[in-house]
Amino acid sequence: MATEQQTNQVKLQTMDENKENNIDGSLGLEILQIIKDSQLQHGLRHGDYQRYRGYCSRRLRRLRKTLGFKMGNRHKYTGKKVTVEMLSDSRHLLLVLMEAERAWSYAMQLKQEANTEPRKRFHLMARLRKAAKHGEQLAKLCESPRVDARTKLEAQAYIAYLTGMVQFELQEWKSAMEALNKCKTIYEKLASAFTEEQAVLYHQRVEEISPNIRYCAYNIGDQNAINDLMQMRLSAGGGGGMMAEKLEVLITQTRAKQAAMMSEVEWRGRTVPVKIDKARIFLLGLADNEAAIAKAENEETKEHLYESLLAECRETIQAVREELRTDVKQRAADNAESGKVSNLQYLHSYLTYIKLWTVVKRNESMAHVLQAKLKEPQTDENKRGPRPQDLIRLYDIILQSLAELATLQGLEEDQIFQKEVAFKTLVHKAYRCFYIAQSYVLVKKWSEALVLYERVLKYAKEVQVKAKSLKNSIKDLPDVQELITEVNTEKYSLQAAAILDSEDVAEVPAQQPFKDTTPLSQHLDTFRHDPILLSKQPNLVQFPPEFQPIPCKPLFFDLALNHVAFPPLDDKVEQKGKGGITGYFKGFFGFGN
Repeated sequence: MATEQQTNQVKLQTMDENKENNIDGSLGLEILQIIKDSQLQHGLRHGDYQRYRGYCSRRLRRLRKTLGFKMGNRHKYTGKKVTVEMLSDSRHLLLVLMEAERAWSYAMQLKQEANTEPRKRFHLMARLRKAAKHGEQLAKLCESPRVDARTKLEAQAYIAYLTGMVQFELQEWKSAMEALNKCKTIYEKLASAFTEEQAVLYHQRVEEISPNIRYCAYNIGDQNAINDLMQMRLSAGGGGGMMAEKLEVLITQTRAKQAAMMSEVEWRGRTVPVKIDKARIFLLGLADNEAAIAKAENEETKEHLYESLLAECRETIQAVREELRTDVKQRAADNAESGKVSNLQYLHSYLTYIKLWTVVKRNESMAHVLQAKLKEPQTDENKRGPRPQDLIRLYDIILQSLAELATLQGLEEDQIFQKEVAFKTLVHKAYRCFYIAQSYVLVKKWSEALVLYERVLKYAKEVQVKAKSLKNSIKDLPDVQELITEVNTEKYSLQAAAILDSEDVAEVPAQQPFKDTTPLSQHLDTFRHDPILLSKQPNLVQFPPEFQPIPCKPLFFDLALNHVAFPPLDDKVEQKGKGGITGYFKGFFGFGN
């Protein structure tokens, strides 16, 4: 398998390296296509610039060997450049392109390492200038009449991109913007000259450099560019590569400037001063985040924006909580005097409300998507589709968040807020109960499902009664009338399924054959329908047979033993007291015993 992959890779590289003479004999090189394919296949899909640099070095070595373009010998290096007179093969152009890519990838690798080692920034700029120098050499070679028009345009766009990146790192915003605009214009013209499928790559390149252009415009003095940058960051989850960190820093700085003018926030009829900078920045960006979520084109983007908003909210709550710990004594004094929570505690409750309500809206959005998928017919049996259990989990999280909302400090006596939370809790309880019933239907627990459907109708009727007094609170909630209609439909379907299932159960015992483990030899006079008798191992007799009692062997007793006379053994037994003089003295002195 590995050999086959290596063979295919060599073939692809050979095809890239042999994009040479066109039909009219001119040289051609699809610069952007070659760059993108090489980058995606060799590390840049995961941001591994070191791996890509190693690939460029190896490919340069192969190209020089193939073209016979030696740079000296093993003992001495001799610098050698590709000239216009040498151009007989498109691989001469590819050689210069790989040199530029190797220098650029090394610069990007150093940029990643410069975050912890600032001195590497000098090396970074040297390698980036080297890449631009090789790009200029490529552009000069492409001015040859032997090179086709498309390659010339792509070479000009490539050197404009590298030059723009050098100026961007040097913070020469005006010259960087001019170079990047030139690159963008060339790629847009190339895209308009080809079909939509062929122009996709050019459009992607234009989208990549657009954040850099707008960032340069902002630094030059265009205040409208910051709105575009914020929208781009929200909709795309941040810039890519070099722009990601710069966009975050820029947006934070801009919000910090605006936050200097923000001193208080009003929520539910109470105005609270905001003295914490992080809270000011978050509250200023809240409206932008919510607008971006509302304009999100797909669910994946919306989910990313929700996660980003929740992360910022958690960090802000943590900052306020730390401030609360240092302000315990003052807060206790304020509570004793006013009888209500302090301003800082009320701000904490407001931020917690934002977090919990965002969790509710995110899970409602996910539940809406799953509900639509649940109603779609499943075409692929091997692929696991959504189940009612997935929706139950989402509604559990929603109900938990609503329960926490009802216990926020400072809102215990707010009757309108408590009624709104109780109303929303009732609506989501109805939907949760509905999907629990559907999960019971899947496992054919008809009675439990029917009881739960009745509970759903009970919740729905309560919602309809309370909705009359809370008209402003139901604009974002689903219509329970549709839920009532769907429950009634499901109830009738459930009753029919239960009846059919009970009939099937009643018929099963009549159709089942008689099962008995008694062998045929023991019921020869009785007919039984036993399929085992027709199989390859019929149950005819019991084997091995059971143990049966049998008479045991008789025991023989020796009855003559009592009548046998044995011969005397007196002469064999030693007589006591016959031991000579030694025995006499032993007996006299008492040693004998």
